[in-house]
Amino acid sequence: MSASTQLLSNGPRREVSAAEERLGPMRLTQEPIQVLLVFAKEDSQSDAFWWACERAGFRCNIARTPESAVECFLDKHHEIVIIDGRHSRYFEADAVCRMIRATKPSEHTVISAVMPQIPSDQEEPSVLPLLSAGFSRRYLENSSVSACYNELIQLEHGEVRAQFKLRACNSVFTALEHCQEAVEISSEDHVIQYVNPAFEKMMGYHRGELIGKELTELPKSDKNSADLLDTINTCIKKGKEWQGIYFSRRKSGDSIQQYVRITPVIGQGGKIRHFVSIKRPYSDNHRQVHKLSKEEKSCGEHSQSECNSLRHKDRRKESVDVRSISSHSSDAPSLQNRRYSSMARIHSMTIEAPITKVINIINAAQESSPVTVAEALDRVLEILRTTELYSPQLASKEDDPHTNDLVGGLMSDGLRRLSGNEYVFSKSALHNMSQSQLAVPVPLNDIPSSIAELLNEEECWEFNILELEAATHKRPLSYLGMKIFSAFGVCEFLNCTEATMRSWLQVIEANYHASNSYHNSTHAADVLHATAYFLRKDRVKGSLDQLDEVAALLAATVHDVDHPGRTNSFLCNAGSDLAILYNDTAVLESHHAALAFQLTVRDSKCNIFKNMERTQFRTLRQAIIDMVLATEMTRHFEHVNKFVNSINKPMSAIEETSSSSEGSDCEGQASIRNSPENRLLIKRMLIKCADVANPCRPLELCIEWAGRISEEYFAQTDEEKRQGLPVVMPVFDRNTCSIPKSQISFIDYFITDMFDAWDAFASLPGLMENLAENYKYWKNLDEMKCKSLRPPPSQ
Repeated sequence: MSASTQLLSNGPRREVSAAEERLGPMRLTQEPIQVLLVFAKEDSQSDAFWWACERAGFRCNIARTPESAVECFLDKHHEIVIIDGRHSRYFEADAVCRMIRATKPSEHTVISAVMPQIPSDQEEPSVLPLLSAGFSRRYLENSSVSACYNELIQLEHGEVRAQFKLRACNSVFTALEHCQEAVEISSEDHVIQYVNPAFEKMMGYHRGELIGKELTELPKSDKNSADLLDTINTCIKKGKEWQGIYFSRRKSGDSIQQYVRITPVIGQGGKIRHFVSIKRPYSDNHRQVHKLSKEEKSCGEHSQSECNSLRHKDRRKESVDVRSISSHSSDAPSLQNRRYSSMARIHSMTIEAPITKVINIINAAQESSPVTVAEALDRVLEILRTTELYSPQLASKEDDPHTNDLVGGLMSDGLRRLSGNEYVFSKSALHNMSQSQLAVPVPLNDIPSSIAELLNEEECWEFNILELEAATHKRPLSYLGMKIFSAFGVCEFLNCTEATMRSWLQVIEANYHASNSYHNSTHAADVLHATAYFLRKDRVKGSLDQLDEVAALLAATVHDVDHPGRTNSFLCNAGSDLAILYNDTAVLESHHAALAFQLTVRDSKCNIFKNMERTQFRTLRQAIIDMVLATEMTRHFEHVNKFVNSINKPMSAIEETSSSSEGSDCEGQASIRNSPENRLLIKRMLIKCADVANPCRPLELCIEWAGRISEEYFAQTDEEKRQGLPVVMPVFDRNTCSIPKSQISFIDYFITDMFDAWDAFASLPGLMENLAENYKYWKNLDEMKCKSLRPPPSQ
């Protein structure tokens, strides 16, 4: 056997790249490379790839079906997968690719499609469909062993090697994330690219505050010698490593002495591409080794050995604290001085957010605290820096699937994955009403006696909205709206006629979907009733002015207009027009608010705002929008916690400390309630509680509403399965769902704390009694293993 033949049979020798050398002893490749061939039938093409693998020294498996392909891939984790895309009668190559890409091990796998040769008289087809399916590249049918061999070798030296490097990088960054030393990586222009958690902890910054910033923008310590930065700059610009003692300034403002090692990283073209700074606090046992104040003259003026004598280990963020490390143009110094002056002015401004001040205070307190206290404060800082300050974390996904599904379905905007399935609203809501639907309803004085008798009870919490629904032929909102608006003087405040208000209510009600089992005009009327009930409570009434009351009533009326009976998560997953319009954020709530004003102003006959003064209208409009958006559940805990901390707790403290002086008690509480910020919180809490007050209704109403919302969720799950969309709330499967469990989870997670806070403010003993009784009812059903709304009939 000749030397050349032997080389081919064992596969080509790979040259080790500079990037691989820098990774030191870490091995990038898994020898030999594994290849999976997915061919339904054996033919010359599959044989050619098999022999090409033999020649390259690769291990090869063959799968004949999509299922066996996935099974084999999950077992072997192949680096290369070749799928036959020439014959769709056996399987769809795109579908096989997607099945493999859906597995976690495929993240670093190269998948190639074998496609038929293109006749010379046909146009070259686009590869975009293949890329969309998850393929990495295309191979045009060629049963030459040499052609297949060349393809495999190119894959190995190109995509496969790149994937090996990515795997290695993931491991390296994992090590950095857990490293005890602070690490900072900056670009050749000294723009921060990365800091690890140890760096964040040492310096008090969150990485989001640092990534993308130039080192010149960060505050400097005045404890360094005047020429130290020039010394560092001169050394590292020559591609030499610098080590020494350096003072950095923490976010809290105090200076920290550190050992710092700055290593230039040489990249493409032999140029410096990054600087890696490793830092650790300078402790007393190192001080006898280092006296660097005068010894740190220009590293460039010393030999390499002299430069090395100055090196010691240290670490932190200000490593290359570069004000004079810029090397741009000849006028860089003057530009840089101006920039530094501007940054100094910015840092002197008092523009810190309250949370920033809190974090700075805690950072300062850590300096003089015992270790145990400092560690506890570290945990406090971790919590304060999270973006989900107000969202409780569930212990585990398995603990309560009903709660997890409710949280996932109501408090997220889905998977943000667009698909070919488009969920479109009924028609354009602005054009879906016939003239017959808009006939002006009768005045209050001419309401049929049966409806009038029901409306006489509207001030009671026990008011039966379902009876009104039946009596009005599913048009309860118009009738109840006129009654409540009259009681609160809404027409007088808006300076509009009763006929205009009746037309407006009719238009709004016509844009609720009667086909929805839950989100229809009866739900809107129910929320309007609860809103009016809350507005009549003494403490609420004493906290809000008439504009607030009118805004609350109008917001309740429109808060779910044109609701499609599907959640925000569904619309985002389905790639609906509205989800795209509102960037997957508060999609429905934004639509409800926007459509309400569109419907109102499009026709003078129903424009209840047409006679308002502009400034007052703007204020009212903003209040309505804010309340409608508050019904969106992703910020549920934020609204509740702000209400508790800004209103409940301060008022409770006043009650406890001023029980002997009644006057000051009332005045202090009134000042808390009546501030603009807290009135905003009260209005948000009011409509949130009105929106989900079903568990606080009398038992029969509570049961009916539970059935309606469950049916709507069942219908959504059915449609998600039909359309192949992610199932947002799997427990709401009509064949397996336990309605009692879902109600228990909803009450436990969303209702109890919110209504405890609202009751403490508004005093609602009747509602809290209903809530306790209803909860007990659902608990009893659950203990009986009953999954339906009512217990089975006794035998």
